[in-house]
Amino acid sequence: MTNGSRLFTFAITILSALPVLAAENVQPVRMGCGIMTFDTVPGWGLRPDGTSALGPTHGAVVIDKDGNVYTSANKGVVVFTPDGKVIKEYLGEKYTNIHDMEIRSEGDAEFIYGARNSSAEGIKFNAHTGEIVLKLPFPEESGLALKKFSPTAITVAPNGDIFLSDGYASNHIFKFDKSGKYLAHFGTKGNDLKQFNTAHGMTLDTRYEPARLLICDRNHSPKGRLLHYDLDGNFLAEVATGLGQPTSAAVQGDFVSVPDLQGRVVILDKSNTIIAVLGHNADLAKRGFNVPQDKWVEGVFSGTHGSYWDKEGNLYVQDWNVAGRIMKLVRVK
Repeated sequence: MTNGSRLFTFAITILSALPVLAAENVQPVRMGCGIMTFDTVPGWGLRPDGTSALGPTHGAVVIDKDGNVYTSANKGVVVFTPDGKVIKEYLGEKYTNIHDMEIRSEGDAEFIYGARNSSAEGIKFNAHTGEIVLKLPFPEESGLALKKFSPTAITVAPNGDIFLSDGYASNHIFKFDKSGKYLAHFGTKGNDLKQFNTAHGMTLDTRYEPARLLICDRNHSPKGRLLHYDLDGNFLAEVATGLGQPTSAAVQGDFVSVPDLQGRVVILDKSNTIIAVLGHNADLAKRGFNVPQDKWVEGVFSGTHGSYWDKEGNLYVQDWNVAGRIMKLVRVK
């Protein structure tokens, strides 16, 4: 390593140890490696006074065709421009507790599908107007006698079928048609190969043909694995293990970003090999929900929960956090 390289590495290390106090006092931090190298954008999503626009977060991120960024907080859904300015909010009881989101173009409109864990339902609403057009409560016609229904993940098949994971309760994954009619369910709670121990995240894995479900089995032992199921609910494969506590997954091209609740994002290629680790937090005292904003560290996550790619390959990452943290990572070309 040259002296210049040592100085650069030392500087990045020092900067990454600085608390996030105000955007003008913090420099970007570089993370990742190879084709998955990113620079942070200090202060992205903060108000002019430097405080978070979100409040407590336990949700997801999606991006519409115009590049606007939707993130779900405890209070509802907040919409940002690509440079981090708030342009819209969907607030009130019907938009709270959206734990996971998926966005989908249908005709001339874009719709957001949401899994509302504490509100015990899935929903679908117009991304640009907020109009709720579909609700998915627990399907009584399934014949199951569940004491609790707490959906944590939602995704949509190419034909419009909707998959809703009851990840905080039964660990069944429910399948509905595009009108909301119950079709089937699969999966049970446990630690066997074909069981889920917190089926926390789920997306449509378009890296393969035909597309299949990619499920984040967060607390399975050994902890942290990704599974493939086909769209009929049949087990295909265990594709990655030892990922800590994977909370969600977002696919772009041949790559998938997987937030780990323990404070990092891993990126896997089409062979499901980890090719980059972003923002790893080695400090247990600065992990978890109760990390206040004055203890945030630029380039280091506290409890990653949701992520999404934009058209340029940049990543937006949301932490599970008491103050409401979302970080933009700009891909280094």
